[in-house]
Amino acid sequence: MKFRHEYKHIITPSDLVTLRMRLQAVTAPDKNGVNGTPKYFIRSLYFDSPGDKALREKITGAQKREKFRIRYYNNDTSFIRLEKKSKINSLCNKQSARISRDEVSAILEGRTEWMINDSRELIRELYRKMQTQGLRPKTVVDYTREAYTYLPGNCRLTLDYSIRTGIAETDMFSPDFVTVPAGDSTIILEVKWDEFLPQIIRDTVTVRGVRPTAFSKYAACRIYG
Repeated sequence: MKFRHEYKHIITPSDLVTLRMRLQAVTAPDKNGVNGTPKYFIRSLYFDSPGDKALREKITGAQKREKFRIRYYNNDTSFIRLEKKSKINSLCNKQSARISRDEVSAILEGRTEWMINDSRELIRELYRKMQTQGLRPKTVVDYTREAYTYLPGNCRLTLDYSIRTGIAETDMFSPDFVTVPAGDSTIILEVKWDEFLPQIIRDTVTVRGVRPTAFSKYAACRIYG
């Protein structure tokens, strides 16, 4: 299992403009962007236990933690992924598996027997933890992302904003689904890399007065319940 470095920084709207210009000068737009731009929309459905294990571990700063989510991009439900994100201090690992819209709908409806002997190990793991930890769909998180890549160091730089929460609603496919802003209009810079962070990227993303933070979109979206 390969872990990557990941740091998050809360930035201002003026920082966003500055960083966007810098990143466009030295990096390539991420392949998930729309029409050749680095920008795209993300909708994620997060799972948690009845006692909010994932949320509590994040708030208390547990050194070792994990969370499950289902995610798709740009309102395209033909490509959906189940993801498990594991974190040890500032090192992160993400495992994923394709999952269909019908399979997600079955989980939302509580029909999970098909998961027991599924060929995808991550599906089976989610099922086991739904049984042993009581994991259930908890809330939907929406946001806009601008993503950039830099090949040396396998660097990925993202600017996330317009974070919205579905509060306690979990039917992520409903045409009537409504989200609301998740508190303040927070803007997040995320910097991810493998073994080393090239100096050019280090210089590009440096913003005076900005320090790493433990900000969590999921935690921010749970402020209403």
